[in-house]
Amino acid sequence: MKKNFFAVLLLIAALMTISVRGWGIEGEDGPKTSSEGFMEDPKALFEDLQIVADSMTLIGVDYVEQVKVKDLIYGAVKGMMGTLDDYSQFLDPEGFREITEETRGEFGGIGIEIGVRQGVLTVISPIEDTPAFRAGIKSGDRVVKIDDSSTMDMTLDDAVKMLRGEPGSSIKLVMIREGEDKLLEFDITRAIIKVKSIKETRLIDGDIGYIKISEFQERTGYDVKSAIKNLKEEGAKSLIIDVRNNPGGLLDSSVETADLFLPQGAMIVYTEGRDPSKRMEFKARKKTEFDDMALVVLVNKGSASAAEIFAGAVKDNKRGLIIGEQTFGKGSVQTVIPLKDGSALRITTAAYYTPSGKNLRDKGVDPDIAVEERENIADFEASWDEEQDTKERIFEKAGEKKDRSGKEKGVRKTGESDPGNGAGDPDKDEPYDGQLEAAINVLNGLRIFEGYKSSHPVMAAGETVTADHVAGEE
Repeated sequence: MKKNFFAVLLLIAALMTISVRGWGIEGEDGPKTSSEGFMEDPKALFEDLQIVADSMTLIGVDYVEQVKVKDLIYGAVKGMMGTLDDYSQFLDPEGFREITEETRGEFGGIGIEIGVRQGVLTVISPIEDTPAFRAGIKSGDRVVKIDDSSTMDMTLDDAVKMLRGEPGSSIKLVMIREGEDKLLEFDITRAIIKVKSIKETRLIDGDIGYIKISEFQERTGYDVKSAIKNLKEEGAKSLIIDVRNNPGGLLDSSVETADLFLPQGAMIVYTEGRDPSKRMEFKARKKTEFDDMALVVLVNKGSASAAEIFAGAVKDNKRGLIIGEQTFGKGSVQTVIPLKDGSALRITTAAYYTPSGKNLRDKGVDPDIAVEERENIADFEASWDEEQDTKERIFEKAGEKKDRSGKEKGVRKTGESDPGNGAGDPDKDEPYDGQLEAAINVLNGLRIFEGYKSSHPVMAAGETVTADHVAGEE
């Protein structure tokens, strides 16, 4: 055991030496680094790497049970990624395969997109028509327990593995939600999650086309273009693109969709990272076919990543109005780099910027017209200030027996059959959608105003209406 273990460590040390040379470190008089500010002292670097080798030696020789070298290496890489931002992570071969499945639009689980905010596992968005969505899980919910395991020190990768499982199996989630004075407990049955990029296409009020994009996948740009053409044939003159609870998806797909509406050459999004020479710009390449259609984009707290890029491009190019809530704020570029054994690193390599130069990271897109998405605004009272909360305070709340008012704190059971969880009842009318109604009212108002301008050439020419004009008309 010892002989084999030391042989492996010798190999690791050799690889470390090769890696140091590969980073462009030639010695005291030569270039010290290929990236400014990184690994400036090769001797100190090698001494620090020796700590890793020494630790592996001690574990391999003295630990109470026999361990696999690969398990130690995977653990070390996970630890390294954990010192970075909330979105960088190590993916073992199984995790890498699951990410590939997601981009194809089908995977097993409960149907939520999750990330980490302030060190706490947070729901970015529930995917519509999935067990999580029907159970009433909402964007911004903080996951404090998965089954009986606390998520306090849980990695994103480990959380995803726990959430996924065999269709038909059940899972329990305990969450904290803004505005609730009790913990929420969800009992959810897993299912095969099939995400359709275009969830819904229909006409509203006779001449308003409505398209719901659930996620930006490989064919989204093509599918949106086809849907708009069909809606125009049915009489659509204006358009609502709904990206609420859209967790994002593929950058190229978001760019292709924005390209349908913007003039050739218009900036859609650009990225900036550590190396200024690697700035990437994405501009509209094609002549738009739909510049004659007034456009509204619906967003909410669950609109993230690629959905924010689309909304930001529309807003900054003044192509349409954004209605709803401030978006989630996931504006970082993750590059997935495969490794030789089938694992991969997902590393944040840059940040997204809207055409006006706004960094989307942790800020999101502000709507032109703010319409909150709450069931009962009059009864709403926040139980804490989300911006002021820390990881420790959130988990302290999860363990408190009493809230700040002194009332007994407990757990409110909910689930897929809970009548108040937003699952919907097929026998009841469709719930009121204030954000969609606002979009319809805006588009109808624009149509009426355009008609008024056409019938009043004086106003259309930008002239001032005076008493003389009015008297002349009489």
